[in-house]
Amino acid sequence: MKANGNLSLGLVLLSLGASRSAQAQSWSFTGNMHYYRPLHTATKLQNGQVLVAGGREIGNAYQNTAEVYNPSTGVFTLTGNLNTGREYHVATLLPSGEVLIAGGFGPGTCPDCLSSAKLYNPSTEQFTVTGSMTTGICIPTATLLDNGRVLVFQGTLAELYDPSAGTFSVTGSLNAPRTFASATPLPHGKALIAGGLRGSSTDFRSAELYDPSTAAFTLTGIMDTARAYHTGTLMNNGEF
Repeated sequence: MKANGNLSLGLVLLSLGASRSAQAQSWSFTGNMHYYRPLHTATKLQNGQVLVAGGREIGNAYQNTAEVYNPSTGVFTLTGNLNTGREYHVATLLPSGEVLIAGGFGPGTCPDCLSSAKLYNPSTEQFTVTGSMTTGICIPTATLLDNGRVLVFQGTLAELYDPSAGTFSVTGSLNAPRTFASATPLPHGKALIAGGLRGSSTDFRSAELYDPSTAAFTLTGIMDTARAYHTGTLMNNGEF
């Protein structure tokens, strides 16, 4: 009986431990944003807060507002205005702590592909204009390279943003026209571009490496499964 009692107690403690573990990993509600904004970007700032920018308004207008989420208070606070509303844009945290907002769909262009870019400064809570891309990119993918520059691409077109100069310049062309691909910086300074859509229906299995030293894209290994709208994460062991 004593053994059974110990077993029962052990099962109870195990059950409690599992329950607490489940509680620790559960979701909970937090503060609400001020505006409806699908197709926005969310970027973690160096101070731990999160910049949420742009998106689409109710009625399909382009959202030009931005908010900052404070995880310690659970509150969203309105911050500087983008002036030019946009969706499907990219947002990249720079080493300086500023956030580069580039491309996307927006008003006043045809076919609504923006070439303009903005910089958000968390210390002033303001957006300022920076250099424009040479070509408007509607649905860009972007990644910060080890050299501090930002690679932005869609289709076969790729550009580099230089934060020190505040300018974009054209770099090598991708081997395959990709939209909704992933871009992951690698430890040796290159970037891995994987998957994506070709046109509206074809998913890529192929991948490419971008080498900043040669400004060239080269095809690399093939994924087992074609995919788009995915993410890429570099693990501690150096694998993707």
